[in-house]
Amino acid sequence: MADELDARERAMRRLPLSYSLALRLRDAGVAPEVISEYLAVEQAALDGIYRMAEAKLKSLRTVDQPTL
Repeated sequence: MADELDARERAMRRLPLSYSLALRLRDAGVAPEVISEYLAVEQAALDGIYRMAEAKLKSLRTVDQPTL
């Protein structure tokens, strides 16, 4: 479990700041209206931002996995 958290954190640190911030705030339970204000986007855009951030995070984590 610790390795999994470390891998996620490493990938989060490589994300562009806006994507990392969006995911971190969402994961912390911050209200969507506050997140949209921090990111300076409409609240309606958050779902798309989350999807892009998760896709980029998944891609970074895949790249970081060692090949056997």
